[in-house]
Amino acid sequence: MSELETDMQQRLKFVLSQINDACKRRSKEFEGVIPRLVAVSKKRDSSDIIQAYQAGQRHFGENYVKELETKARDERILEKCKEIKWHFIGHLQGNKVKELLHIPYLYMIETVHSQQLAEKLNNSWDTGDDRKLRIFIQVNTSGEKEKSGCSPDEIINLMKFIKDKCPKLQVDGLMTIGSAEHSKESQNPDFVKLIECKKEVCREFGIPEKDFELSMGMSADYVQAIEMGSTNVRVGSAIFGERSK
Repeated sequence: MSELETDMQQRLKFVLSQINDACKRRSKEFEGVIPRLVAVSKKRDSSDIIQAYQAGQRHFGENYVKELETKARDERILEKCKEIKWHFIGHLQGNKVKELLHIPYLYMIETVHSQQLAEKLNNSWDTGDDRKLRIFIQVNTSGEKEKSGCSPDEIINLMKFIKDKCPKLQVDGLMTIGSAEHSKESQNPDFVKLIECKKEVCREFGIPEKDFELSMGMSADYVQAIEMGSTNVRVGSAIFGERSK
């Protein structure tokens, strides 16, 4: 094992310890809820993914369909990572849906932001059984124009559309990417807004809050996000190191 790979595995262990410590600081309502760590492996070599997998990591996130397809069909990963779970965490274009849904070990799509995309996913999902496609609804809580996601006031209608028109989809929760300028605040307003949205959705549809996820937090703010109730964090550079330019 090379020194670089050892460093990466040590960083993974450190992130997991940070997550564990953050859970201890959460309010009692989150007791027993173990956050999921998604290792963001975009632009990383398959050998890095295998090393993280061998250290116990199972969930990996990719931003680009073509890159995910290449890695998911890599013979080394197929041979050595038989329990891998892929999350698609990038902006998804409609013309890439069918390609994405045929990728092996696809676990979840975290970036559903419109009725049009939800309908296309529903119509293209065919596993030959009753297994539903797990998704998060992406919400643009910061209001930044360059970010994808529906606005907070569109969530209820999108949820209703999916429940009524997309029987093959399973909405597991809400996702947001907080603005960089809020990542150091003690109470990130982008996360506060997503928590409010979750409560509204759960009231509207009679969903127990413990059964509806919040995906928020990345390398710069995953500890804070977990303290505030995140159940799914996407961490890349804190595990794999900074990407080369």
